[in-house]
Amino acid sequence: MRRLNRRKTLSLVKELDAFPKVPESYVETSASGGTVSLIAFTTMALLTIMEFSVYQDTWMKYEYEVDKDFSSKLRINIDITVAMKCQYVGADVLDLAETMVASADGLVYEPAIFDLSPQQREWQRMLQLIQSRLQEEHSLQDVIFKSAFKSASTALPPREDDSSQPPDACRIRGHLYVNKVAGNFHITVGKAIPHPRGHAHLAALVNHDSYNFSHRIDHLSFGELVPGIINPLDGTEKIALDHNQMFQYFITIVPTKLHTYKISADTHQFAVTERERVINHAAGSHGVSGIFMKYDLSSLMVTVTEEHMPFWQFFVRLCGIVGGIFSTTGMLHGIGKFIVEIIYCRFRLGAYKPVSSVPFEDGHTDNHVPLLENNTH
Repeated sequence: MRRLNRRKTLSLVKELDAFPKVPESYVETSASGGTVSLIAFTTMALLTIMEFSVYQDTWMKYEYEVDKDFSSKLRINIDITVAMKCQYVGADVLDLAETMVASADGLVYEPAIFDLSPQQREWQRMLQLIQSRLQEEHSLQDVIFKSAFKSASTALPPREDDSSQPPDACRIRGHLYVNKVAGNFHITVGKAIPHPRGHAHLAALVNHDSYNFSHRIDHLSFGELVPGIINPLDGTEKIALDHNQMFQYFITIVPTKLHTYKISADTHQFAVTERERVINHAAGSHGVSGIFMKYDLSSLMVTVTEEHMPFWQFFVRLCGIVGGIFSTTGMLHGIGKFIVEIIYCRFRLGAYKPVSSVPFEDGHTDNHVPLLENNTH
């Protein structure tokens, strides 16, 4: 009884077979079919390899929304070298919303040499080359996002040569926290002192001839510090041609949430516009000599996510490649074979020329083929 049920089940399964087998005696092979098959298999192999490379690749997805976080603090990461001694310069941040000076206690003033060593100069040239390429090809920013990870470092390499030259510059580095509103970070002559109406700098004791605001921005970023990310001002170097030189950077900051397979961070992207001029009160150019970075935050937030093709989509595309090539090559082979057969048949028919007609006296023609007489004599 069980065997009977098994046979019925097996018979039912066989009836449901959507791929019936053709006996080998009914299968006809040809040289043209073999050639087309080789071409089809080669094409399938190439497209499969290309599809697998696409499956391994990732891309960055950008999503935009309104930034509703106004209570948190904004972190500013700074590494700037100014061509003046540390006792002559001071750095602080003026919060435009509350007209107060934010504390700059997180900054460290280090005596340094403004001229770079050969290794540091090579690093700067490489950074400037990357910056120029980023301005021309914006898609390279996706590559930087995907390659950023915690062990990478884009910081200025330490000086290896033991120079006997005394320090002639001041390296201001570190980080500080400010409110998420527009502000002005600036480096000018004299240390900052608190003032009821804002802030002031002790610049009276500094000789005017020692003013030199030539500077190099080794790093400037906003938000969480993400090593491996190259920011727009990294590697910038400006040389002052006058003692009363003012350098201004107008920065627009966009909050950014970065999620890749290597790192997740809350950072900020920014765009910058540069301007510099010489302070000359007699000519109507008023202001204060120094380096001024005026920043403003965008109301939009960008979420950058690294995405990967799901396996089911890769499998569907792979099946489409195999099935599509089989169907297309089979159809093209059938059409080509049909055209060749038509041309061959016309050629065969053209080999049999018609017999010339025999005219009669009344003008009619005899188109019949005359019978051959059997000569028995």
